[in-house]
Amino acid sequence: MAFSDNVKKYREKQGYSQEELAKYLGIAQAQIAKYETGVTVPNIVIGVKLAQRLGTTCEKLVEG
Repeated sequence: MAFSDNVKKYREKQGYSQEELAKYLGIAQAQIAKYETGVTVPNIVIGVKLAQRLGTTCEKLVEG
């Protein structure tokens, strides 16, 4: 599984919408959509906050 798939999987597992997750991270919902479609990846600061909010680790998010 790619990073994009993992973000979506963990987000849905936690029951967050893209908008709710984006609001927590202080970014636009469109940015979450880009992460989930593989267009871009977050910087390390956002990546750590993302993993924490999704109840996982950065390592698990990037596992292929």
